[in-house]
Amino acid sequence: MYPRFFAERNIHELRVPFILLIGLCLIWMAFPAFAAGNTSAEMEWGTMAMQMFGGLALFLFGMEQMADALKAVAGERMKSILAKLTANRFAGAATGAFVTAIIQSSSVTTVLVVGFITAGLMSMSQSIGIIMGANIGTTITAQIVAFKVTKAAMLMIGVGFGMLFISKEDKVRQYGAMIMGLGMVFFGMSVMSDAMKPLRTFQPFLDFMIQMENPLVGILVAAAFTGLIQSSSATTGIVIVMASQGLITLPAGIAMAFGANIGTCVTAMLASIGKPREALRAALVHVIFNVGGVLVWIMFIPYLAEFVVWFSPSHPELQGIDRLGAETPRQIANAHTVFNLSNTFIFIWFTAQIGRIVEWLVPDAPLEEEGLIIQSKYLDEELLPTPSLALDRVRLEVLHMGEQVDVMLQKILPAILDGDRESLAAIKKMDDEVDNLYAQIIEYMGKIGRHSLTDTQTAEFLKLMEAVSDLENIGDTVETNLVVLGNERITSGVSISKLTREVISRFHQVVFKAVKSAVQAVSQNNMEVAKLVVDMRREIDELANSAQIHQAQRLVADEPNRIPAYTIEMDIIDKQKRIYHFASRMAKTVITESVEA
Repeated sequence: MYPRFFAERNIHELRVPFILLIGLCLIWMAFPAFAAGNTSAEMEWGTMAMQMFGGLALFLFGMEQMADALKAVAGERMKSILAKLTANRFAGAATGAFVTAIIQSSSVTTVLVVGFITAGLMSMSQSIGIIMGANIGTTITAQIVAFKVTKAAMLMIGVGFGMLFISKEDKVRQYGAMIMGLGMVFFGMSVMSDAMKPLRTFQPFLDFMIQMENPLVGILVAAAFTGLIQSSSATTGIVIVMASQGLITLPAGIAMAFGANIGTCVTAMLASIGKPREALRAALVHVIFNVGGVLVWIMFIPYLAEFVVWFSPSHPELQGIDRLGAETPRQIANAHTVFNLSNTFIFIWFTAQIGRIVEWLVPDAPLEEEGLIIQSKYLDEELLPTPSLALDRVRLEVLHMGEQVDVMLQKILPAILDGDRESLAAIKKMDDEVDNLYAQIIEYMGKIGRHSLTDTQTAEFLKLMEAVSDLENIGDTVETNLVVLGNERITSGVSISKLTREVISRFHQVVFKAVKSAVQAVSQNNMEVAKLVVDMRREIDELANSAQIHQAQRLVADEPNRIPAYTIEMDIIDKQKRIYHFASRMAKTVITESVEA
């Protein structure tokens, strides 16, 4: 029940209850210690709690809005870059870092990589460099948060709001959402920072934070918090906010940043539940890299702290907590960046070995699992907030669905000509798998439709919906028409002549090629292949005319069962023409879409 609970939900839907849970847990754990030094007259706990939760809510919501807007603005472009620069492990790492820095989501980068692996566009070892680079990309959030620009927060919110709600241009609105989200991040930081100020003189809390000096405690606390709120960037941001109030030292902040890297593995593992094995392997790469990196560095936290102090800005004019609050945020952000850069440089030399380890831990599915109800391979709800990427996943799933239809088309002609009722029933049952995939695709597209789509995305959405329906109609034609004709041939005892077999087989080969090419055209958005499918109409018409002449000659021949045979044979050709009709319509969706674009 537990895995299924998570598998049936988008992991982001669970963030709010997780945040409430961690808040209650922290209050429950901390209250006895704080009560021991109770100064309720001086500490307004209710006001502080409201400010902390309100600031955290603004911070998380702002990050979410900024990330969604960035994905909407740059998602399509980032996908293309990610697909091209993967041959070299170092180029892959650089690409993963760049893409994640732009779309502000290492999980989306990982999901895209899983899709490329599943589609056979890259190997597991090639993808590891990108996954490592994604960790570098996430450090940009910590660097942004470390800049003290909270005074500009309200201006950014106002400007972003104006762009979002006044402009009618999609691009302007998306940039407005991004600016407004960033302003909310800074405003949330400011609210949390103000809420924490009284804690600077509250000794029980200071004693509690001293425990963070122990690296293991700091790592465990930050890992647990990150696992609950599902965002390592948010945890690092909160650590930096605490540092800005002088509540934690640099070594404690570094340990908590390490813990955030481990905690984010929870997100990756939960997101892989119910997904293809490639997704679980990618999540394991994430775990090995993050946990391994922390184990490598845990003994060197003091040296890392000295190193970042050396090149980070200093404020010798300040003293005590004020100096700590001025210097530590930037030092923690720099340590976070150095940590992830160094880990990538260390582990990138072992991508092949890591690939073999995860493939050994998660082997390919045993053959006996092939008999199970087929599931989608590419539809991932993590990409739904980025419609351009989600629609690309529908294209890939069309390829998957097309593979099942191809199998039906390959087996149906031998079954019609010579097969028994059992072989025909097996083909009829294959359509259940096609229908199952069709239902999953339509459900996924329904979820895409709930998001705000641009005019171009809406046109693409409608064309894909039409193409998927045409492909499902091809499967239904095989199931409800051609299978029936095969059973009629058995019932009537008709034997199809050698010459007629050749005519029907030639026609079937052309139709099969048209369907295969139409699926390729839709899945790859390939206009050249789509035109080839449409241009096949002349060949189809010529073959149909030739078949009619041949059948007319057979009709007057002195052969047994010539009338039933003629009817069945002409129906076979007619249904195959219908299949080509659907294939041609699929191809035309690509041609029309390319012209409109």
